[in-house]
Amino acid sequence: MTKISPAFEEEIPTEGVLSVSADVSFISDGFPKYKLGPDNQILEEPKENSDGPTVKEVVEQETTHLSEQHKRLSVRDLASKFDKNLVAAAKLSEEAKLREVASLEGHVLLKKLRDALEHLRGRLAGRNKEDVEKAISMVEALAVKLTQKEGELIQEKFEVKKLASFLKQASEDAKKLVNQEKSFACAEIESARAVVQRIGEALEEQDITFEASKKQDVEELVEVVQEARRIKLMHQPSKVMDMEHELRALRTQIREKCIVSVKLQKELAMNKRAEENKSSLYLIDGSETLGAYLRIQPVSENAPQLSNCAIQWYRVSSDGSRNEAISGANKSIYAPEPFDVGRILQADIISNDQRVILMTAGPIDPAAGIGSYVDTLLRKSNTEFNVVISKMNGQDHTSHSVHAFHVGKMRMKLSRGWITKSRENYSSSMQLCGVRGDITNAAKALFWQARKGLSFVLTFETERERNAAIILARKYALDCNIMLAGPDDRV
Repeated sequence: MTKISPAFEEEIPTEGVLSVSADVSFISDGFPKYKLGPDNQILEEPKENSDGPTVKEVVEQETTHLSEQHKRLSVRDLASKFDKNLVAAAKLSEEAKLREVASLEGHVLLKKLRDALEHLRGRLAGRNKEDVEKAISMVEALAVKLTQKEGELIQEKFEVKKLASFLKQASEDAKKLVNQEKSFACAEIESARAVVQRIGEALEEQDITFEASKKQDVEELVEVVQEARRIKLMHQPSKVMDMEHELRALRTQIREKCIVSVKLQKELAMNKRAEENKSSLYLIDGSETLGAYLRIQPVSENAPQLSNCAIQWYRVSSDGSRNEAISGANKSIYAPEPFDVGRILQADIISNDQRVILMTAGPIDPAAGIGSYVDTLLRKSNTEFNVVISKMNGQDHTSHSVHAFHVGKMRMKLSRGWITKSRENYSSSMQLCGVRGDITNAAKALFWQARKGLSFVLTFETERERNAAIILARKYALDCNIMLAGPDDRV
């Protein structure tokens, strides 16, 4: 049997791999160049061909090398075959032992049979004696054959032992060879992993370099274009300036036309509403703007007195399909609040089973400058307004002293000096809205329910402060996941 030696080496072809920190070379090590062609078109200069192998070829070579290393590990199959032959030899040895036992038993039986026949031969005479002698000679012949079989069995046993020892030695050599090949394969696999990692790093570096070069090229092109524009403007400055002035003038005209168009649309709507209200008994008087107030006025001598009528104000949806009753707004005067901006208001007057419906000419407009004023207040952590308590828990408040109304990010507080009237965190039981009653300075007043059982009607110094306080408090409450509105408001 031929013994397999593990002493062998194989060289990895490396002539196709150049180095990048070890193994890869890029196609280009510089930025691409551009030049201007006819009609100021940007053309890219042709790149020089590289003699080095591509990254794809390097990866294919490494893959082929790894597959060859995997094939060499088939020595393991040879070792398993040696183990199987060793088991077969052990089985043959066991069978030889069983045959030896059977042969020994055969010798004992033949000896007993010969002794019995000798005993019979001494007793018999004549023909029977001759038969016994023939039987004795046959037993002796069987004994000779049995002895020959024993010799053959001993020789076979010796051969089996020899084969078993040889297979055992061959199996141990094969296991050593497998272990050596395994260590060699592990070392080569680690080396291949290092090569693949270096290739990956080189590819990442190539991508980064490509992105950087692309960005730099774009920046260079932008600079070239800007420089070309600057040179062009230097040659035609008056024309460009004239165009800019014309654009500004056009923008101003468009803005003015838009404002005039909106005013005309509102005037048309108001005129149309006035024509409709000529036959009506009442009309809504007042500026339809946040910060003003609306009043229902009789326009006919036959109109019943408003004190004898039931009045209810509504917010009309943008499509006009749904009316939302404003809880508590049942007087002839109503001051719009921030929730009413962009909505049409409607007033229903019922007297003697006769119903009169009045509507504003258009949606309520926001107050001028209220947005920027609220943005300024939002930059502060706490905003304070000067107010006067007009009512407390629905009763007129006799004192007209000035109080401080604090609107903070987490809570609201009403105090006078060091005396605190109320300080409450934003909660679902808190309510805040414009006042909805027939009181003096309705456009400057708001209704605040700090908690159940405690409410105030506060009058501010100006309409802007009142509306800003409402908007500010609702923004802070919304940050606390609280919808701050008036009684029965749907938000």
